[in-house]
Amino acid sequence: MKKVTISADLDVYDTENELPQDVQDLMKEAIAAREKSYSPYSKFRVGAAILLEGGEVVTGSNQENASYPAGLCAERTAIFYAGAKYPEKKILKMALSARSENHPVEVPTPPCGSCRQAIAEYEVKQEQPIEIYFMGEKGKVVKANSISDLLPLIFDSSYL
Repeated sequence: MKKVTISADLDVYDTENELPQDVQDLMKEAIAAREKSYSPYSKFRVGAAILLEGGEVVTGSNQENASYPAGLCAERTAIFYAGAKYPEKKILKMALSARSENHPVEVPTPPCGSCRQAIAEYEVKQEQPIEIYFMGEKGKVVKANSISDLLPLIFDSSYL
């Protein structure tokens, strides 16, 4: 047996104000999208904003359903829309923000596993990493240079 260690380097900013201006603008779009969330069951609002090559910005928010599996997270709402509307454009950056109506969310909130897998599909497709910035409703912001920092053992078409 051989033990393998997997690690990731993430950048942590103390506030949004430390982010590069283009990412601050993208995060503002994510926060605005978060407020459009349809989340009557969980009361947990998430917004995503994606910067595409060429400067287009696509946003999404989580959309819940009484039949929970029928809902969709903000990240997948945005990334699937980007893929449908701009199939030839590369995704450069993604900003995410989350807040709860039940308690303060002051820690950076990363994408769930299903969203990580969806982001991985687009990274593999475009053969270029996607920078991912995520935060709660305020406070620290974490930057991953690629989805592989958050999902180091991705499943992709090479296994099929």
